Amino acid sequence: MVPGTEQKQFRDVQGFSAKVAYLMSIGTSGDPGDFRIYKTEDGGATWTLQFQNQLPGAFYDCFAFWTPSRGIAQSDSVNGVFPTLRTTDGTTWQDISGNMPPALPGEGSFAASGTCVATQGGQNAWVATGATSIARILATRDGGDTWNAYDTPLVAGPAAGAFTVAFRNPWNGIVGGGDLDPGDPNSARTAISSDGGVTWTLTNPPPVTGAIFGLSYVGKNGNGGGNDGRAVVITADTGGAAWTPDEGTTWYTLPGVSGFWSVAFASPKAGWLVGVNGSILKISF
Repeated sequence: MVPGTEQKQFRDVQGFSAKVAYLMSIGTSGDPGDFRIYKTEDGGATWTLQFQNQLPGAFYDCFAFWTPSRGIAQSDSVNGVFPTLRTTDGTTWQDISGNMPPALPGEGSFAASGTCVATQGGQNAWVATGATSIARILATRDGGDTWNAYDTPLVAGPAAGAFTVAFRNPWNGIVGGGDLDPGDPNSARTAISSDGGVTWTLTNPPPVTGAIFGLSYVGKNGNGGGNDGRAVVITADTGGAAWTPDEGTTWYTLPGVSGFWSVAFASPKAGWLVGVNGSILKISF
């Protein structure tokens, strides 16, 4: 147990070794300070509080890292601004909201899986957004100094948009999403990009319902898994889970796999889905 987090929820985690990891927490009290970032350097024996939010209205959904000392954390917009955070030393976090594109009314990300932000290489990052009129991708090529916003063809709305994004190299990536509204159960879709996230094309519809909470390339950073690293696993909570060997042209259902929110791979032989009631399912290819 991380001291002081008994009433908090952990929404994202990033591990780098047996010793070093980061945790992101939120709470249910409405206190802006419920959002916190912790770090351990001794395998979880002790945790250091690195950041505690003080901005009313901010809700941080996920974080991602390039290295053990360089990463970003993404929040829903507040008054038309994204209060994005960045660390360059693995210890302190700075507000880089002035670097971000203007937000659309109500625009934010989804904290369902901790994969609304993806990093690749040493400088590239992508943020998936929704909850507004357009599902967008915010992208940086310089470690967060400058950003651009690009439209995707995913469904958009107050409870809809892009939930999860991943890139297997600087140019080729996939985004998934849908609508949390139960009245729109057939909105789960994925789209792919071959130009670094500037333009997106819908794939064939995946065999899941609801919204795609999380997705991951099979193999770390998209390497491995056959078909030139293009195999992807998606999960849609009670809407099921599926995988594609070719980034969405062909889909296969994962039979009986339900209630999972997020998926990640360390290699083609070591991947995990996590979900309700602390459930963990190992998957390999």
